[in-house]
This record gives sequence, structure tokens and C-alpha cells, in this order.
Amino acid sequence: MSGSDNPYGGSYGGQMTGSAQFGAAPAAPSSAAGAAPAHSAASGGLVSDTSTASFPKDVLEESRRQPVLVDFWAPWCGPCKQLTPVIEKVVNESGGRVKLVKMNIDDHPSIPGQLGIQSIPAVIAFVDGRPVDGFMGAIPESQVREFIDKVAGPAGADQAAEIEAVLAEAEALLSSGEVQGAAQLYGAVLQADPENANAAAGMMQCLIALGETARAGQMLASLPEELAKEPAVQAVARKLEQIEEARKLGDPVAIEQILATDPDNHEARMKLAKILNVQGQREEAAEHLLMIMRKDRTFDDDGARRQLLEFFEVWGPKDPATISARRRLSSILFS
Repeated sequence: MSGSDNPYGGSYGGQMTGSAQFGAAPAAPSSAAGAAPAHSAASGGLVSDTSTASFPKDVLEESRRQPVLVDFWAPWCGPCKQLTPVIEKVVNESGGRVKLVKMNIDDHPSIPGQLGIQSIPAVIAFVDGRPVDGFMGAIPESQVREFIDKVAGPAGADQAAEIEAVLAEAEALLSSGEVQGAAQLYGAVLQADPENANAAAGMMQCLIALGETARAGQMLASLPEELAKEPAVQAVARKLEQIEEARKLGDPVAIEQILATDPDNHEARMKLAKILNVQGQREEAAEHLLMIMRKDRTFDDDGARRQLLEFFEVWGPKDPATISARRRLSSILFS
């Protein structure tokens, strides 16, 4: 769901806004000639050096915002050179859950002495200004990742919560008519989670709202089979079908003229309901179907009720038009 085969990959999914970064960290520095040396502060703000004087600010204060790993090392230490690229890589890929602060024990022996550091490399994790865990030696990357997960929590937990919050914000924007803003947020979620059904459905809803139903259809066709089966995506698929059907039903003004002279023309009223629905006039569409039901439940084998239920599936259970029409439908069915 990315690249040239992605019909929404242009202006809608192109970049994340500041409110939808999902904790993404800048990439680690290149190892090419001229790149920053291994023990430098040039790692997107997640990896830095510290000194005895700056330790309280760099570690103790900073650890009150997120866990800080302190790597005690020395230039002559071979295992330190093995651990350096591993731990920096994992920290830079951690999504900002932790920071890495490096301290050269030759230049700054006081702090490691106070902490009882007798062998290097030694990594101590600080949380809320206190050391909480640590390890010694050049451990494998997998164990570094496990250590960070233990200290900062699993990687997916915070992102999942943030994605849900962004989806809620996008839905609110779309409901209020701010389609471009909603599309940008849905695109941000799809960048972080390409298989997110609600984001995919929301992006297609944005395309429909912008009149780009062909692109919405292309996006639907490009989705993986399992994703296309998700209820949120299926609702959009039915909406696209309704739009296509409504295009073939004729001129709504002409249909209204027919109903003005023949109010009991249920076929015409059904057509008008379908057209009004795709035009966004949900309450009016529902009223026409309810009118048919009041007059003739046998028309089209109770077709007005079945059509109204199809509208509900697309509108969603929380939509005000669904709530209102369902209440009135109940009064007809159970009166």
C-alpha cells in the first residue's frame, strides 16, 4: 500500500503532520565518509554525550520525561566499540521511547565511580531521576531491544493509542467538512500502519467527499483481500455502489415532479431516496423510505425497509440520521 501502485499516495498520504508523527525519530547518521563519529551527539537528538557537570540535566532531569540509557565507555575498550553501533541503531529505531547518553569514563570518572561501575561497557537505565536497571558487556541487538522494551514498554502500545486518537480527530474533521485536514491525518495513519482498515476507509471517504469517486474505487480495488473484507471498508464499498446506482436513476427534479402529481408512485420515491442519500441529504432520503413503508409494506417485498437498513450500514450506527430514522422505523414496525 505504498509507492506508485498506491492511488492515495499523492497529496493525501504524502507526509505526516506535526500532530501525527507517532513518535517517529530521525534516521541514524550515515556511516559514509564524513559522517559523525560513533560517540557524538549527532543522532537526531536521541543520542548524545554528557559530562560530569551536565549529567544532572542530561540524565536525571531528562529521565523524568522518558527513560534515559547511560552508556559508560572508554576509547580503549574493544567491547565498547562493538556495542556502540548496535545500541545507537536500536535507540534511533525506538520511536523516541528512550534516549541514549554516553559518558567517557576516562574524561569523567566521578559519576561511574559513584555508581560502582567497574567493568565497561556498562549501560544503566534511569527513570524519574533514578537508576532502575542495566547490563554490562557487548550484548546482541535482540537483547538490547528486549532491554529497551523492559524499561520503556512495548513499542506498539503508545503508537496504537496515538493512532486511535488521530483517527478520532480525522473523523471529527471529516464530519465537520474539513476534508483536506482529515485526509492528511488518515494519510499519516496509513504511513504508520498501512493495513489500518479505519484509515483506509476514511481516506476513501475523503476522496468521495472531494468528488473523486474514481480514485476511491481505484484505492478500494488496490487493497489486500483481507483488508477489503473489514466492515469499515465494506461500508465504503457499498457507498460507492450506491453512488454508481444513483447516477443511473435520472434527474431528481424530474422525479420530484412525478411525485408531485403521483405521491403514491413508490418506485419514483425509492429512486429519489437513493439520489438524496448520495447527495448527503440523509434525513430526507430516510423520510421518503419511511413514507413508502407507512403506505405499503408490500412494495418491492418490503424493499423500502431493506433499503433503509442498507443506508444505516453506510451511515454507521452513531450517525444522527441513523439514530433518528431507526427510532421512527421502530415506531412503524412495532406500532
